This record gives sequence, C-alpha cells and structure tokens, in this order.
Amino acid sequence: MALTSTLYRFRIDLSDVDRSLYQTLEFRAALHPSESLPFFITRILAFCLNYREGLEFSPGISAPDEPALRVPDLTGGMELWIDIGHPSVKRIHKASKSVPEVKIYTHKDARLLAKELKEGKVHRAGEIGLYSMDPKFLNALGSTLDRDNRWEMTRNEGELYVGVGKESFQGRLERHFLAG
Repeated sequence: MALTSTLYRFRIDLSDVDRSLYQTLEFRAALHPSESLPFFITRILAFCLNYREGLEFSPGISAPDEPALRVPDLTGGMELWIDIGHPSVKRIHKASKSVPEVKIYTHKDARLLAKELKEGKVHRAGEIGLYSMDPKFLNALGSTLDRDNRWEMTRNEGELYVGVGKESFQGRLERHFLAG
C-alpha cells in the first residue's frame, strides 16, 4: 500500500522588509512521505520569500520535470522556476534556458552545489539565485509543525525571524554567487 501525503495548513503573517511586502498568506502544502522535514520547511520558506501574484506549488513528485514552486505566465510558460534541495546541473541548465528567473533554495551544502553549477555548463549561471538556510534553523522550525500552523515571519537584511506561538527562531538566508 502506498503512503499518502500529509496536508498542512499555514497562515503566515509575512513582513518582508527587504522587499517592502507585508501580507498575510494562507495556503495548504502537502508533505510527501519521501520528503524530508528540512526539505519541506525550505519549500514553505521559499514560498514566503518569493511570494507574488500567481506563485504556486507544483504538482509534486507526480510531475518530476516541474519545479517545486513556479509562477506561470500567460503563454503557458513560466516567469519563475524555484527548485529546492540539490537539483542536477542538467535540470538547472534546462530551466535557465526556458525560464527568465531561476532560483534554488537548499538545506544542504550550498558550496558543493555552487561548485557543481560553476563547473557544469549552465546557461546564464551568473543570474541564478542560490540561497541556503542552516539545517539547525530548519529542523527547529520543523519541530513545531502541526496540521494547522500560524507563523509570524520577518525578513530583514537577509535575517529570518519566525515566531510560532511563544517560540521564536532566527536563521540567516545566505546568497551564493555562481559567476566569477
């Protein structure tokens, strides 16, 4: 018997000072049994950090050629492609050839991924956003996960602050550059 995904509800009061965006986000996200908790939390944070009109979660593991998050355009293509974890050089090369904006959020060793992407032949590598978050921060935040989640999240100068009930967590969003 196949394991099923677990659906989580989120209500996040977002204060993204870096982008001057202040909004309450309400959405649902499914955690597939094959997904690690740090991967899932990274995906949720990436959604918040890139929130804009049209941003959506992809169908998931049933659509392996799709990114974790995307913003479709009016022509059936995409404006934004966001991958989570440690995507292959080939995958990112293909995405950067067809989508104007490509970002990667990782909970793994970003230096290793950056090295692979620099050494590989990735189209427009210098324009790809590669971001990492500390696994300890992600695990601590993941330990509070409930089926119904209420967070207060602030980003200011690359620092992330997340309040969950009476607990608060702080982590850094590190940018890694692929050019030069």
